[in-house]
Amino acid sequence: MPDDTQDVISGGHLVAKALKAEGVDRIYTLCGGHIIDIYDGCVDEGIEVVDVRHEQVAAHAADGYARITGKPGCAVVTAGPGTTDAVTGVANAFRAESPMLLIGGQGALTQHKMGSLQDLPHVDMMNPITKFAATVPDTARAADLVSMAFRECFHGAPGPSFLEIPRDVLDAKVPAAKARVPQSGAYRASTRSAGDPEAIERLADLLVHAEKPAILLGSQVWTTRGTESAIELVRTLNVPAYMNGAGRGTLPPGDPHHFQLSRRYAFSNADVIVIVGTPFDFRMGYGKRLSPEATVVQIDLDYRTVGKNRDIDLGIVGDAGLVLKAVTEAASGRVNGGASRRKEWLDELRAAEQTALEKRLPNLRSDASPIHPYRLVSEINDFLTEDSIYIGDGGDIVTFSGQVVQPKSPGHWMDPGPLGTLGVGVPFVLAAKQARPDKEVVALFGDGAFSLTGWDFETLVRYDLPFVGIVGNNSSMNQIRYGQAAKYGKDRERIGNTLGDVHYDKFAQMLGGYGEEVRDPADIGPALRRARESGKPSLINVWVDPDAYAPGTMNQTMYK
Repeated sequence: MPDDTQDVISGGHLVAKALKAEGVDRIYTLCGGHIIDIYDGCVDEGIEVVDVRHEQVAAHAADGYARITGKPGCAVVTAGPGTTDAVTGVANAFRAESPMLLIGGQGALTQHKMGSLQDLPHVDMMNPITKFAATVPDTARAADLVSMAFRECFHGAPGPSFLEIPRDVLDAKVPAAKARVPQSGAYRASTRSAGDPEAIERLADLLVHAEKPAILLGSQVWTTRGTESAIELVRTLNVPAYMNGAGRGTLPPGDPHHFQLSRRYAFSNADVIVIVGTPFDFRMGYGKRLSPEATVVQIDLDYRTVGKNRDIDLGIVGDAGLVLKAVTEAASGRVNGGASRRKEWLDELRAAEQTALEKRLPNLRSDASPIHPYRLVSEINDFLTEDSIYIGDGGDIVTFSGQVVQPKSPGHWMDPGPLGTLGVGVPFVLAAKQARPDKEVVALFGDGAFSLTGWDFETLVRYDLPFVGIVGNNSSMNQIRYGQAAKYGKDRERIGNTLGDVHYDKFAQMLGGYGEEVRDPADIGPALRRARESGKPSLINVWVDPDAYAPGTMNQTMYK
């Protein structure tokens, strides 16, 4: 095949060169005749081709890879159903602000509108859920458009891009001199902005004089790798911090500024609230859960997000890490930054945390069988180490875990994000374990969620990617079941949400992994340790109480 010393180069090889220039070291894919020249180029460029069993998995894995590495992920799928299968993964990355490129095949340009195999209007379909979507119209433009797509991934808040490449464009060869191949580091500017200096000074002044401040550290703290700046601010200015999304783990459990269970109390009583990298969406009650008397500040990468759904007192557009660092520096030397006067406020919040914990304590230690979900997630939390990346994939069971599981390091929490997509777990495991083979990966699945992409457990076995998987099995889609019972009565609570009693431990064994069944809560910890020691992809099938619901489910907060 052609290489750099020859006069001509194919579209697939140009794509691979552009991926290499962006630092992409693997693509996630399911094969198809429209895209195989990209594989050939990847072999020559030293890019690993990771083949999965469903295109949704490929797209979710590209999303997960971006979250773990900070580099954009890439999935390559064939035309038609290959691309439509990947739509959910792209949409999830869009709402989660995750930079990835999906490349889809397309019928030949010479057969345009003739009804070629798997021909669909992919670009029209992808436009609403991407930051950029285009067709590669000419072989010589292939690498150029790949770099353009990556550039758009980082415009404002990160997100996905899509390119479709017609088969004849991809397979054709053009003179190498005719093709533009952007060089690594030479086609993207820095997107890191420290925000408006006047706004920085104003925020520093607000925090210094606040009696009861609170800060929410959202996913963009991790996206911008602003962990150290966030830690420095909360410790220097003595500000209680709450974390959500990928921002979880910014502060370790036990840190005096780490708070989790008292967020509603804090947001109802604080005088200054700083929201970092989190939109006022359903997770924030569209901003209505913040005290109307509080001074509210919002920091975000995307200008369009600031002040959306709720008025704010101050908005700053910029890189979370740089903004927080600048605020700390601006506040330095100002009468101890006001830190000393906030001891009583932190004590008040710690007391609220303790009250909430004591309310849950009986269930966290419950010996009941079927197992209470709180007991399961408590055991998982105790099992995690500083090197454990935790992945949550499910509805009600993951809602339980969000209140209890505390990652011990930054970047060690993964959930779908605000799209609420079930099925991200196995592909996120795939991405996390390949990106960070030195890390332990622990994933909690709802039995309904695992079913969506669970066959790619075989991919984890095939690539020898050990992880500790737990299925909270209640044979139900319980988050929906509760709402149905509340709305239509107990006699209709089981319509369309009841699953069979599946032994996922045996499923894991069948595919070459480790599997174990747990019915007694005392067996959870030992089973988790045996899964860790097995050195295999594993599923611990834990039968949990189908009549126990998370508080968030019972409050139906996701719909309010």
